[in-house]
Amino acid sequence: MNTVKNKKIKWIKLGHIDYQKAWDRQEKLFKTIVNTKINNRKNNILTETHNYILTCSHPHVYTLGRSGNEKNLLIDKNFIERENLDFYKINRGGDITYHGPGQIIIYPIIDLENFFTDIHKYLRLLEEAVILTLEEININAGRVKGLTGVWINHKSNLPKKICAMGVKTSRWVTMHGLALNVNTDLKYFENIIPCGIQGKNVTSIENEANEKVNITDIENKLINNLSKVFEFKVLDDEI
Repeated sequence: MNTVKNKKIKWIKLGHIDYQKAWDRQEKLFKTIVNTKINNRKNNILTETHNYILTCSHPHVYTLGRSGNEKNLLIDKNFIERENLDFYKINRGGDITYHGPGQIIIYPIIDLENFFTDIHKYLRLLEEAVILTLEEININAGRVKGLTGVWINHKSNLPKKICAMGVKTSRWVTMHGLALNVNTDLKYFENIIPCGIQGKNVTSIENEANEKVNITDIENKLINNLSKVFEFKVLDDEI
């Protein structure tokens, strides 16, 4: 059965939000899309599925993906409580990462059957949008063979990750996404082995640019580049 292709994505700006609240919001939208697809198949109908991009930042939090190793968290629960941090085991791919103020978090909740059915392509296009955004502000970034995400000094033996990625998909519906370090306090990465990869450093836009940048401008550029590489129309729905 052919489905209706919806190339529009509603952009929902969550602001600075607790990780659990944002995760709950993702799950609600994700399940709505999945249930629509199940109902379409069951009843042989063509109800359009909606697509969303959530943007936000979080208070200091560490998240561990479903295949991650908790040993990559280098601090104990007492330290987490004392420093007012959070830690979640979540249902995305990948290992451990940090989220906090000064990051742009992008959570695409989209039905890939509206675009293409290729997870590898999906991840590479997320990376491409970040690379194009950094290029616009004169930061040269790229990919490292065999590793997901976006890196500075990507052609050297000492690459630095500037954008981490981890996603979940079911019935071609996506959730979770990417975290781009803008003016992030990088000391929080010292408490983990980022993404479970030994010997790789992290960096931020301001660290590479050696000047202050406007995080809202960067976010707008990133959404624009996502719309270009995925060829979708953005519907602004600030809440």
